[in-house]
Amino acid sequence: MKLDLFQIDSFTDEIFRGNPACVVPLKEWLPDEILFKITKENAVAETAFFVDMGTHIHLRWFTPEIEMDLCGHATLGAAHALHTILNYGKEEIVFATASGKLTVAIKDDLYSLDFPSRKPVPAQLPAVIVKALNIQPKKVLKSRDYILVYENEQQIRDIVIDRQIFDQINLDPGGVVVTAKGNEVDFVSRYFTPQSTILEDPVTGSAHCSLIPYWSEQIHKNDLLATQVSERSGTLYCSDRGERVIISGKARTYSIGTLWTA
Repeated sequence: MKLDLFQIDSFTDEIFRGNPACVVPLKEWLPDEILFKITKENAVAETAFFVDMGTHIHLRWFTPEIEMDLCGHATLGAAHALHTILNYGKEEIVFATASGKLTVAIKDDLYSLDFPSRKPVPAQLPAVIVKALNIQPKKVLKSRDYILVYENEQQIRDIVIDRQIFDQINLDPGGVVVTAKGNEVDFVSRYFTPQSTILEDPVTGSAHCSLIPYWSEQIHKNDLLATQVSERSGTLYCSDRGERVIISGKARTYSIGTLWTA
């Protein structure tokens, strides 16, 4: 079977920045075994597969290891592919997903993702994660992910994970977010996933479902600017809407190609 394959750099307006996602449109769903094989072959953090159902688009996200419950950068990538490559004419795209209905509004070159809010609550950090960190947080919270709050941006940049220790725990489908107030933006973060092919995710939209309500409350702002300070880096325009959050960003097409499943 011959399929289209698009690779999109999300949460950036520059090639080789942001978070790369592969996007594969399907006419109908293939067996999960094939979807995982495609994802592993793509060798990026997430591959988005979708089927256009007419009134909505059924969207799923896969890492090389698991199917995800929610993924921001691959959703943005799918919306960008639909809008700029596949000539999908609507300015609002409705996705049906494992996390319910998600909409992406498009204005000029900005994609605004309407996602569920996942406000984190105080938690105890597992000993394995404590031992894996070179700098300890001042506060520990949890929603899907562990949210570790630090004193300042420099500490976030200086975080080093001892992977040999870190990989002793499985947090599927979650990970560990480290975050602090930013020097030039409202807040910064980095995201790590134990036992995954890619330890540090470059830009993690879904983690901001928890970061946005937390920082909105802390700094008393509904609209926030965030940077994920990974090596590739990415910019997220954020808005707290109570039970929902808006996560906006830009995207660039890196490649357009074809794959064969046999």
